[in-house]
Amino acid sequence: MTNNKLTAIDLFSGCGGFSFGFQEAGFKVALGVDNTEVALKTFAKNHENSKTLNLDLHLDSAIDEIEESVKGQKIDVIIAGPPCQGFSLTGTRNENDSRNTLFNAVFRVAARLDPQAIIIENVPGLLNMYNGKAKTEIIRLCDEMGYTCNPKILFAPEYGVPQIRKRVFFVALKKDLGTFEFPEKLHDEASYITCEQAIGDLPDLEHGLGEEKMPYDKAPFTRYQKVMRNGNKFITNHVGTTHTEHVISVISLVPEGGNHKDLPPGVGDSRKFNEAWTRYHSKKPSKTIDTGHRNHFHYKWNRVPTVRENARLQSFPDHFVFLGNKTEQNRQVGNAVPPLLGKVLAEQLLKFLKP
Repeated sequence: MTNNKLTAIDLFSGCGGFSFGFQEAGFKVALGVDNTEVALKTFAKNHENSKTLNLDLHLDSAIDEIEESVKGQKIDVIIAGPPCQGFSLTGTRNENDSRNTLFNAVFRVAARLDPQAIIIENVPGLLNMYNGKAKTEIIRLCDEMGYTCNPKILFAPEYGVPQIRKRVFFVALKKDLGTFEFPEKLHDEASYITCEQAIGDLPDLEHGLGEEKMPYDKAPFTRYQKVMRNGNKFITNHVGTTHTEHVISVISLVPEGGNHKDLPPGVGDSRKFNEAWTRYHSKKPSKTIDTGHRNHFHYKWNRVPTVRENARLQSFPDHFVFLGNKTEQNRQVGNAVPPLLGKVLAEQLLKFLKP
């Protein structure tokens, strides 16, 4: 099978959560392309025999370099998660933001490599913002290049990811392969993986900040935890954050599943926006993991989650190691497509692609 694997490349890859899911489903991931060096180092560490390129995908020269890098290989799938700031409901929503048109780079690469499939991931706001211009253009480009295109919003908990996260996926298939059918959901609300089921086995760090590499101190007690450990004896990226006594005291006043609205008058006034002072709930999936780590707190302990805890909530297995400083690691985790979601889509895509 080694030489017959279908091959994917990952554009705007970040650390490669999306393509790591494809790798777990049996794809060969030939290349990751991004403009953040530390994320590419993480990508290279966790993808088998993959190349990386640090490129600005606005540039024509970047398209040339990608083509040269995979020369001689048949590329079956292009995976892409263009920056979503322009389309995000939390961003500036500037219609002229150059990042809004970066999806065009995906099609410029596709024109050179002629893959069987293209998958573009983004925030749901892309579908309707600016009167749906981006959605219309993506579907038009797909049709013009000989692909059917089927966009759908997926809700991560329904596919086994312990996190409230909605993202739109455009899956384009060569017209002779038919129209992609999205996989059936695997969970309903009663069976969503919860925070406690996802991270409850990790060291609590109540008496120290932990270390970059440390042994587990308790046995896994859920299937999800066992899958995430995958036989590992040691855990990485599980280092706590030093909080001031004031911050700890404020966190301690937030009930499980609560936020700044639950604080007494005059407490925590420095942060009053929607996600401020939010404590996870042990019996529910986490809030959406973002690129920072200052506003969400452990469901039980009075601290922010570690990189590893957030990685677990994003469905990164424990053997996936993040490089860089803690801020860079958190950014990589938050920017990623959950690998488990990537794997589910990759396994479904295998039903449509030609070997």
